Amino acid sequence: MKVALGVTGGIAAYKAAEIVRLLQDRGVRVQVIMTRAAQEFVRPLTFAALSGEKVITGMFAPGEEHTPNIDSAIEHIAVAQSMDALLVAPATADVLAQFAQGIAPDFLTTLYLATTAPVVVAPAMNVNMWNHPATQANLDTLRKRGVKVVEPGSGYLACGMVGQGRLAENEAIVAAVMEALGTSQDLAGETILLTAGPTREKIDPVRYLTNRSSGRMGYAIAEAALRRGARVLLVAGPTNLTPPGAAETTRVESAEEMRNAALNLLPQASIVIKTAAVADYRTKNSAGQKIKRQGPMTLDLEPTPDILKEIAARKQSQTVIGFAAETENVLEHARQKLAAKNLDAIVVNDVSREGVGFDSDRNAVTIITRDEVIEVPETSKWDVAQRVLDIAVKLRARQKTSVEA
Repeated sequence: MKVALGVTGGIAAYKAAEIVRLLQDRGVRVQVIMTRAAQEFVRPLTFAALSGEKVITGMFAPGEEHTPNIDSAIEHIAVAQSMDALLVAPATADVLAQFAQGIAPDFLTTLYLATTAPVVVAPAMNVNMWNHPATQANLDTLRKRGVKVVEPGSGYLACGMVGQGRLAENEAIVAAVMEALGTSQDLAGETILLTAGPTREKIDPVRYLTNRSSGRMGYAIAEAALRRGARVLLVAGPTNLTPPGAAETTRVESAEEMRNAALNLLPQASIVIKTAAVADYRTKNSAGQKIKRQGPMTLDLEPTPDILKEIAARKQSQTVIGFAAETENVLEHARQKLAAKNLDAIVVNDVSREGVGFDSDRNAVTIITRDEVIEVPETSKWDVAQRVLDIAVKLRARQKTSVEA
Protein backbone atom coordinates (compact mmCIF):
# COMPACT_ATOMS: atom_id res chain seq x y z
CA MET A 1 0.00 0.00 0.00
CA LYS A 2 1.12 3.56 -0.69
CA VAL A 3 0.03 6.74 1.05
CA ALA A 4 0.78 10.27 -0.14
CA LEU A 5 1.46 12.48 2.89
CA GLY A 6 0.89 16.19 2.36
CA VAL A 7 2.76 18.39 4.83
CA THR A 8 1.66 22.02 5.01
CA GLY A 9 3.14 25.07 6.71
CA GLY A 10 2.66 25.05 10.45
CA ILE A 11 4.69 24.48 13.60
CA ALA A 12 3.25 20.94 13.79
CA ALA A 13 4.98 20.03 10.51
CA TYR A 14 7.78 18.33 12.44
CA LYS A 15 5.28 15.79 13.83
CA ALA A 16 4.75 14.45 10.31
CA ALA A 17 8.15 12.74 10.53
CA GLU A 18 6.80 10.41 13.21
CA ILE A 19 3.68 9.77 11.12
CA VAL A 20 5.93 8.51 8.31
CA ARG A 21 7.53 6.00 10.69
CA LEU A 22 4.21 4.81 12.12
CA LEU A 23 2.82 4.17 8.64
CA GLN A 24 5.97 2.32 7.65
CA ASP A 25 5.62 0.18 10.77
CA ARG A 26 2.31 -0.96 9.30
CA GLY A 27 3.89 -1.92 6.00
CA VAL A 28 2.78 1.24 4.14
CA ARG A 29 4.99 3.11 1.65
CA VAL A 30 4.89 6.86 2.14
CA GLN A 31 5.62 9.60 -0.40
CA VAL A 32 5.74 13.09 1.05
CA ILE A 33 4.50 16.23 -0.71
CA MET A 34 5.54 19.50 0.94
CA THR A 35 4.06 22.91 0.34
CA ARG A 36 6.42 25.89 0.04
CA ALA A 37 5.46 27.04 3.54
CA ALA A 38 6.11 23.57 5.04
CA GLN A 39 9.71 23.78 3.82
CA GLU A 40 10.23 26.76 6.10
CA PHE A 41 9.66 24.47 9.11
CA VAL A 42 11.20 21.13 8.02
CA ARG A 43 13.75 20.38 5.32
CA PRO A 44 12.66 17.98 2.52
CA LEU A 45 15.82 15.94 3.14
CA THR A 46 14.38 14.85 6.49
CA PHE A 47 11.39 13.21 4.84
CA ALA A 48 13.47 11.79 1.98
CA ALA A 49 15.74 10.05 4.49
CA LEU A 50 12.82 8.70 6.53
CA SER A 51 10.63 7.57 3.66
CA GLY A 52 13.23 6.42 1.16
CA GLU A 53 11.08 8.12 -1.49
CA LYS A 54 11.40 11.29 -3.54
CA VAL A 55 9.91 14.29 -1.72
CA ILE A 56 7.81 16.46 -4.03
CA THR A 57 8.18 20.15 -3.30
CA GLY A 58 6.51 21.78 -6.31
CA MET A 59 4.79 21.31 -9.62
CA PHE A 60 8.11 21.38 -11.45
CA ALA A 61 11.63 20.29 -10.64
CA PRO A 62 14.07 23.08 -9.74
CA GLY A 63 14.99 25.08 -12.85
CA GLU A 64 11.94 23.90 -14.80
CA GLU A 65 9.64 26.80 -14.01
CA HIS A 66 10.02 28.26 -17.52
CA THR A 67 10.84 25.11 -19.53
CA PRO A 68 9.06 22.29 -17.67
CA ASN A 69 9.81 18.65 -18.33
CA ILE A 70 6.72 16.74 -19.47
CA ASP A 71 7.24 14.11 -16.74
CA SER A 72 7.16 16.82 -14.06
CA ALA A 73 4.12 18.46 -15.62
CA ILE A 74 1.98 15.36 -15.21
CA GLU A 75 3.57 13.96 -12.05
CA HIS A 76 0.52 14.83 -9.97
CA ILE A 77 -1.53 12.50 -12.17
CA ALA A 78 1.00 9.67 -11.77
CA VAL A 79 1.06 10.08 -7.99
CA ALA A 80 -2.74 10.29 -7.86
CA GLN A 81 -3.03 7.01 -9.75
CA SER A 82 -0.39 5.18 -7.70
CA MET A 83 -1.51 6.06 -4.17
CA ASP A 84 -4.09 4.26 -2.06
CA ALA A 85 -4.86 7.24 0.17
CA LEU A 86 -3.99 10.92 0.65
CA LEU A 87 -3.21 12.18 4.14
CA VAL A 88 -2.62 15.85 4.91
CA ALA A 89 -1.03 16.38 8.33
CA PRO A 90 -0.84 19.05 9.47
CA ALA A 91 -3.55 20.65 7.35
CA THR A 92 -3.64 24.44 7.59
CA ALA A 93 -6.76 26.57 7.29
CA ASP A 94 -5.46 27.83 3.94
CA VAL A 95 -5.10 24.35 2.43
CA LEU A 96 -8.50 23.26 3.77
CA ALA A 97 -10.05 26.30 2.11
CA GLN A 98 -8.36 25.52 -1.20
CA PHE A 99 -9.51 21.89 -1.04
CA ALA A 100 -13.09 22.98 -0.29
CA GLN A 101 -13.19 25.54 -3.10
CA GLY A 102 -11.32 23.46 -5.68
CA ILE A 103 -8.47 25.96 -5.95
CA ALA A 104 -5.24 24.30 -7.08
CA PRO A 105 -2.19 26.60 -7.20
CA ASP A 106 0.41 23.96 -6.18
CA PHE A 107 1.18 20.23 -6.31
CA LEU A 108 -0.70 19.20 -3.17
CA THR A 109 -3.96 20.95 -4.04
CA THR A 110 -3.73 19.72 -7.63
CA LEU A 111 -3.14 16.18 -6.36
CA TYR A 112 -6.25 16.46 -4.19
CA LEU A 113 -8.38 17.31 -7.23
CA ALA A 114 -6.76 14.56 -9.32
CA THR A 115 -7.19 11.66 -6.91
CA THR A 116 -10.14 9.36 -6.37
CA ALA A 117 -8.44 7.69 -3.38
CA PRO A 118 -9.68 8.23 0.20
CA VAL A 119 -8.58 11.54 1.73
CA VAL A 120 -7.78 12.14 5.41
CA VAL A 121 -6.97 15.60 6.81
CA ALA A 122 -5.61 16.40 10.27
CA PRO A 123 -6.06 20.15 10.86
CA ALA A 124 -3.72 22.16 13.10
CA MET A 125 -4.04 25.91 13.66
CA ASN A 126 -4.78 28.71 16.10
CA VAL A 127 -7.97 28.22 18.12
CA ASN A 128 -9.65 31.29 16.63
CA MET A 129 -8.80 30.16 13.12
CA TRP A 130 -10.26 26.73 13.93
CA ASN A 131 -13.46 28.21 15.32
CA HIS A 132 -13.91 30.73 12.51
CA PRO A 133 -17.16 30.15 10.55
CA ALA A 134 -15.24 30.07 7.26
CA THR A 135 -13.00 27.23 8.48
CA GLN A 136 -15.94 25.28 9.86
CA ALA A 137 -17.89 25.78 6.63
CA ASN A 138 -14.95 24.47 4.62
CA LEU A 139 -14.68 21.43 6.88
CA ASP A 140 -18.41 20.73 6.49
CA THR A 141 -17.98 20.88 2.72
CA LEU A 142 -15.08 18.43 2.83
CA ARG A 143 -16.92 16.03 5.13
CA LYS A 144 -19.89 15.99 2.76
CA ARG A 145 -17.50 15.00 -0.02
CA GLY A 146 -16.25 12.06 2.01
CA VAL A 147 -13.05 13.54 3.42
CA LYS A 148 -12.18 12.10 6.84
CA VAL A 149 -11.35 14.88 9.31
CA VAL A 150 -9.24 13.95 12.34
CA GLU A 151 -10.31 16.60 14.83
CA PRO A 152 -7.54 18.56 16.52
CA GLY A 153 -6.99 18.32 20.24
CA SER A 154 -7.29 21.01 22.87
CA GLY A 155 -4.55 22.47 25.02
CA TYR A 156 -1.71 24.93 25.01
CA LEU A 157 -0.96 26.11 21.47
CA ALA A 158 2.32 27.31 19.98
CA CYS A 159 0.89 30.83 19.68
CA GLY A 160 0.47 30.96 23.46
CA MET A 161 -3.31 30.59 23.47
CA VAL A 162 -5.24 27.68 24.98
CA GLY A 163 -8.00 25.86 23.10
CA GLN A 164 -8.74 23.51 20.24
CA GLY A 165 -6.28 23.49 17.38
CA ARG A 166 -3.43 21.16 18.32
CA LEU A 167 -2.63 18.45 15.80
CA ALA A 168 -4.33 15.20 16.83
CA GLU A 169 -2.16 12.46 18.30
CA ASN A 170 -0.13 10.66 15.65
CA GLU A 171 -1.59 7.26 16.53
CA ALA A 172 -5.12 8.61 16.01
CA ILE A 173 -4.12 10.05 12.63
CA VAL A 174 -2.53 6.80 11.51
CA ALA A 175 -5.53 4.81 12.72
CA ALA A 176 -7.79 7.01 10.57
CA VAL A 177 -5.57 6.40 7.54
CA MET A 178 -5.53 2.64 8.06
CA GLU A 179 -9.32 2.67 8.43
CA ALA A 180 -9.54 4.61 5.15
CA LEU A 181 -7.36 1.90 3.58
CA GLY A 182 -9.83 -0.72 4.79
CA THR A 183 -7.54 -2.04 7.51
CA SER A 184 -8.88 -2.13 11.05
CA GLN A 185 -6.53 -1.34 13.95
CA ASP A 186 -8.05 -4.06 16.10
CA LEU A 187 -4.62 -5.49 16.98
CA ALA A 188 -3.20 -2.22 18.31
CA GLY A 189 -1.51 -2.92 21.63
CA GLU A 190 -1.04 -6.62 20.90
CA THR A 191 2.33 -8.31 20.40
CA ILE A 192 2.24 -11.32 18.09
CA LEU A 193 4.93 -13.98 18.24
CA LEU A 194 4.94 -15.65 14.85
CA THR A 195 7.00 -18.58 13.56
CA ALA A 196 7.28 -19.10 9.81
CA GLY A 197 8.99 -21.21 7.19
CA PRO A 198 10.68 -24.62 7.46
CA THR A 199 13.58 -25.76 9.60
CA ARG A 200 16.72 -27.53 8.42
CA GLU A 201 18.11 -30.43 10.40
CA LYS A 202 21.77 -31.05 9.61
CA ILE A 203 22.93 -34.46 8.34
CA ASP A 204 26.44 -33.34 7.42
CA PRO A 205 27.98 -29.99 6.35
CA VAL A 206 26.23 -30.11 2.94
CA ARG A 207 23.00 -32.07 3.55
CA TYR A 208 19.96 -31.58 5.72
CA LEU A 209 16.39 -32.77 6.37
CA THR A 210 13.66 -30.23 5.61
CA ASN A 211 10.26 -29.82 3.94
CA ARG A 212 8.53 -27.83 1.19
CA SER A 213 7.36 -24.90 3.32
CA SER A 214 8.03 -21.55 1.61
CA GLY A 215 7.12 -19.35 4.59
CA ARG A 216 4.55 -17.41 2.52
CA MET A 217 1.66 -18.07 4.89
CA GLY A 218 3.56 -16.87 7.94
CA TYR A 219 4.93 -13.81 6.17
CA ALA A 220 1.42 -12.90 4.97
CA ILE A 221 0.17 -13.05 8.57
CA ALA A 222 3.13 -10.92 9.70
CA GLU A 223 2.37 -8.18 7.19
CA ALA A 224 -1.38 -8.29 7.83
CA ALA A 225 -0.82 -8.08 11.60
CA LEU A 226 1.44 -5.06 11.21
CA ARG A 227 -1.19 -3.28 9.14
CA ARG A 228 -3.74 -4.00 11.84
CA GLY A 229 -1.55 -2.28 14.44
CA ALA A 230 0.24 -5.19 16.10
CA ARG A 231 3.87 -5.46 17.08
CA VAL A 232 5.25 -8.55 15.35
CA LEU A 233 8.04 -10.78 16.62
CA LEU A 234 8.89 -13.02 13.65
CA VAL A 235 10.98 -16.16 14.11
CA ALA A 236 11.81 -17.23 10.57
CA GLY A 237 13.29 -20.43 9.27
CA PRO A 238 15.29 -20.43 6.02
CA THR A 239 13.22 -18.93 3.19
CA ASN A 240 13.80 -16.82 0.07
CA LEU A 241 11.32 -14.19 1.28
CA THR A 242 12.03 -10.71 2.59
CA PRO A 243 10.27 -10.14 5.92
CA PRO A 244 8.17 -7.00 6.44
CA GLY A 245 10.50 -4.19 7.43
CA ALA A 246 8.68 -3.38 10.66
CA ALA A 247 8.70 -6.98 11.91
CA GLU A 248 11.30 -7.76 14.58
CA THR A 249 12.84 -10.76 12.84
CA THR A 250 14.98 -13.51 14.32
CA ARG A 251 16.57 -15.86 11.75
CA VAL A 252 16.99 -19.52 12.68
CA GLU A 253 17.90 -22.78 10.94
CA SER A 254 17.08 -25.79 13.10
CA ALA A 255 14.08 -26.76 15.22
CA GLU A 256 16.20 -26.36 18.35
CA GLU A 257 17.15 -22.80 17.34
CA MET A 258 13.49 -22.00 16.61
CA ARG A 259 12.45 -23.42 19.98
CA ASN A 260 15.02 -21.37 21.88
CA ALA A 261 14.13 -18.15 20.03
CA ALA A 262 10.37 -18.64 20.46
CA LEU A 263 10.58 -19.44 24.17
CA ASN A 264 12.88 -16.49 24.74
CA LEU A 265 10.35 -14.13 23.11
CA LEU A 266 7.22 -15.74 24.60
CA PRO A 267 7.01 -13.48 27.70
CA GLN A 268 6.68 -10.42 25.42
CA ALA A 269 3.81 -11.90 23.38
CA SER A 270 0.07 -11.67 23.91
CA ILE A 271 -0.74 -13.82 20.85
CA VAL A 272 1.27 -16.72 19.43
CA ILE A 273 0.66 -17.95 15.88
CA LYS A 274 2.86 -20.84 14.90
CA THR A 275 2.78 -21.31 11.13
CA ALA A 276 6.29 -22.79 10.85
CA ALA A 277 6.55 -26.28 9.35
CA VAL A 278 9.12 -27.65 11.77
CA ALA A 279 10.94 -30.83 10.70
CA ASP A 280 9.66 -33.64 12.93
CA TYR A 281 12.96 -35.54 12.99
CA ARG A 282 16.69 -34.88 13.07
CA THR A 283 19.73 -37.13 12.99
CA LYS A 284 20.96 -38.26 16.39
CA ASN A 285 24.53 -37.51 15.38
CA SER A 286 25.23 -35.26 12.42
CA ALA A 287 28.53 -35.90 10.64
CA GLY A 288 31.31 -33.34 11.00
CA GLN A 289 32.50 -33.99 7.45
CA LYS A 290 30.66 -34.70 4.21
CA ILE A 291 29.43 -38.29 4.12
CA LYS A 292 30.97 -40.02 1.11
CA ARG A 293 28.81 -42.09 -1.18
CA GLN A 294 29.52 -45.75 -0.40
CA GLY A 295 26.26 -47.49 -1.19
CA PRO A 296 23.19 -47.96 1.03
CA MET A 297 23.14 -46.14 4.35
CA THR A 298 20.79 -45.75 7.29
CA LEU A 299 20.09 -42.56 9.21
CA ASP A 300 19.42 -42.84 12.94
CA LEU A 301 16.70 -40.23 13.64
CA GLU A 302 15.18 -38.75 16.77
CA PRO A 303 12.20 -36.40 17.23
CA THR A 304 12.76 -32.66 17.23
CA PRO A 305 11.29 -30.54 20.05
CA ASP A 306 7.52 -30.08 19.91
CA ILE A 307 7.69 -26.28 20.00
CA LEU A 308 3.95 -25.67 19.82
CA LYS A 309 3.17 -28.04 22.68
CA GLU A 310 5.88 -26.50 24.83
CA ILE A 311 4.67 -22.95 24.13
CA ALA A 312 1.07 -23.91 24.98
CA ALA A 313 2.25 -25.59 28.19
CA ARG A 314 4.09 -22.44 29.25
CA LYS A 315 1.45 -19.90 28.24
CA GLN A 316 0.02 -17.66 30.91
CA SER A 317 -2.32 -15.10 29.40
CA GLN A 318 -1.34 -15.67 25.75
CA THR A 319 -3.69 -16.81 23.01
CA VAL A 320 -2.01 -19.66 21.10
CA ILE A 321 -2.92 -20.68 17.54
CA GLY A 322 -1.23 -23.56 15.76
CA PHE A 323 -1.05 -24.70 12.15
CA ALA A 324 -1.25 -28.28 10.93
CA ALA A 325 -0.44 -29.66 7.48
CA GLU A 326 -2.23 -32.97 6.92
CA THR A 327 -2.71 -35.41 4.04
CA GLU A 328 -5.46 -37.67 5.44
CA ASN A 329 -8.18 -37.58 8.09
CA VAL A 330 -7.51 -33.86 8.13
CA LEU A 331 -10.16 -32.63 10.57
CA GLU A 332 -9.82 -35.60 12.91
CA HIS A 333 -6.07 -35.14 13.24
CA ALA A 334 -6.47 -31.39 13.71
CA ARG A 335 -8.98 -31.83 16.54
CA GLN A 336 -6.63 -34.27 18.23
CA LYS A 337 -3.80 -31.74 18.09
CA LEU A 338 -6.05 -28.96 19.35
CA ALA A 339 -6.85 -30.96 22.48
CA ALA A 340 -3.49 -32.69 23.01
CA LYS A 341 -1.49 -29.47 22.75
CA ASN A 342 -3.97 -27.29 24.68
CA LEU A 343 -4.37 -24.75 21.88
CA ASP A 344 -6.93 -21.98 21.57
CA ALA A 345 -7.29 -22.65 17.84
CA ILE A 346 -5.70 -24.67 15.06
CA VAL A 347 -5.55 -23.92 11.34
CA VAL A 348 -5.39 -27.05 9.24
CA ASN A 349 -4.93 -27.56 5.51
CA ASP A 350 -4.80 -30.59 3.26
CA VAL A 351 -1.37 -30.33 1.64
CA SER A 352 -2.09 -33.24 -0.67
CA ARG A 353 -4.21 -30.88 -2.78
CA GLU A 354 -2.51 -29.41 -5.82
CA GLY A 355 -2.20 -25.64 -6.14
CA VAL A 356 -2.68 -24.74 -2.46
CA GLY A 357 -0.52 -24.88 0.64
CA PHE A 358 3.18 -25.47 0.05
CA ASP A 359 4.91 -23.60 -2.80
CA SER A 360 1.77 -21.60 -3.61
CA ASP A 361 0.34 -18.12 -3.08
CA ARG A 362 -3.06 -19.69 -2.43
CA ASN A 363 -4.45 -21.76 0.40
CA ALA A 364 -7.62 -23.41 1.64
CA VAL A 365 -7.92 -24.05 5.37
CA THR A 366 -10.23 -24.98 8.20
CA ILE A 367 -9.94 -23.01 11.43
CA ILE A 368 -11.00 -25.01 14.48
CA THR A 369 -11.51 -23.54 17.94
CA ARG A 370 -13.00 -25.21 20.98
CA ASP A 371 -16.53 -24.24 19.98
CA GLU A 372 -16.60 -23.57 16.22
CA VAL A 373 -15.32 -24.77 12.86
CA ILE A 374 -14.72 -22.19 10.13
CA GLU A 375 -14.15 -23.25 6.54
CA VAL A 376 -12.04 -20.90 4.44
CA PRO A 377 -12.38 -21.97 0.77
CA GLU A 378 -9.46 -21.60 -1.62
CA THR A 379 -8.26 -18.02 -1.70
CA SER A 380 -5.05 -16.01 -1.46
CA LYS A 381 -2.78 -16.49 1.53
CA TRP A 382 -3.34 -12.80 2.28
CA ASP A 383 -7.08 -13.44 2.69
CA VAL A 384 -6.38 -16.51 4.82
CA ALA A 385 -4.08 -14.37 6.98
CA GLN A 386 -6.90 -11.91 7.59
CA ARG A 387 -9.30 -14.71 8.58
CA VAL A 388 -6.76 -16.15 11.02
CA LEU A 389 -6.24 -12.73 12.57
CA ASP A 390 -10.00 -12.23 12.81
CA ILE A 391 -10.14 -15.38 14.94
CA ALA A 392 -7.18 -14.22 17.01
CA VAL A 393 -8.95 -10.93 17.75
CA LYS A 394 -12.15 -12.77 18.69
CA LEU A 395 -10.35 -15.21 20.98
CA ARG A 396 -8.35 -12.41 22.57
CA ALA A 397 -11.46 -10.36 23.31
CA ARG A 398 -13.17 -13.40 24.81
CA GLN A 399 -10.13 -14.10 26.97
CA LYS A 400 -9.95 -10.51 28.23
CA THR A 401 -13.66 -10.57 29.08
CA SER A 402 -13.18 -13.81 31.01
CA VAL A 403 -10.29 -12.35 33.02
CA GLU A 404 -12.26 -9.19 33.85
CA ALA A 405 -15.24 -11.25 34.96
